[in-house]
Amino acid sequence: MPIKQYKPTSAGRRAMTAITGENLTKKAPEKSLVLPLKGTGGRNMHGRITSRHRGAGHKRQYRLIDFGRDKAGMTAKVVSLEYDPNRTSRIALLQYLDGEKKYILAPDGLQIGDRVLAGQGADVKPGHAMKLKDIPMGSMIHNIEIRPGKGGQLVRSAGATAQLMAREGDYATIKLPSGEMRKIHVECMASIGQVGNLEHFNVSIGKAGRMRWMGERPQSRGVVTRPGDGHPMGGGEGKSSGGRHPTTPWGKPTKGYKTRQNKLTDKYIVKRRK
Repeated sequence: MPIKQYKPTSAGRRAMTAITGENLTKKAPEKSLVLPLKGTGGRNMHGRITSRHRGAGHKRQYRLIDFGRDKAGMTAKVVSLEYDPNRTSRIALLQYLDGEKKYILAPDGLQIGDRVLAGQGADVKPGHAMKLKDIPMGSMIHNIEIRPGKGGQLVRSAGATAQLMAREGDYATIKLPSGEMRKIHVECMASIGQVGNLEHFNVSIGKAGRMRWMGERPQSRGVVTRPGDGHPMGGGEGKSSGGRHPTTPWGKPTKGYKTRQNKLTDKYIVKRRK
């Protein structure tokens, strides 16, 4: 999809770009596959802010996506390609032979009218899904499960793709978009191809208000706060960069400080992303 530019009628419009929805079909989602989505404002179940700088934003409805591709062996037809406000990728509406409809992440190259299949015997074409033990070596994949039957959790954003590098015993080695090499059980499902909407990362937001539409609130840098505002890097005479290594408001180092806690899965990481 090409990127459109606006006439510079204002300072915000001058830099703003957006993706045209030429190949998208329906504007309204499938009614049976949407749920109401309540904004959290970054707050947890106790009402305390756990993710800062979140709030407001345009109202959205959540589209139920079939990350597990659990209707194995049944062919489905691509009925439409749609916009999803909850993710960077586009979604495709599938209609199966028994009449059931489901959404999947739309890979690059998937067209309306295509037939897709999940399970053993599926072709190595965009939109098809199968277990890692059945996928040929070197194939580009996305929507990868971490645990068999849980549904895809890795490589789901626009333009993302991973590569199946090797198989040994019960585990396959996957090269993730970050550069990390990780072992995943061969019984896990993955979809073939690269996630669509490749132009997403070339879009220029253009103005602060557009980030507010997406639910992101303003963020102040720590070094510009006052000493009494509680940030370790605040205060100082004139322009000061803090005089210490960069930290969070709670004093934890940032920029390279390791925060990974899960030691149980270290054995599955063959090569770190850094």
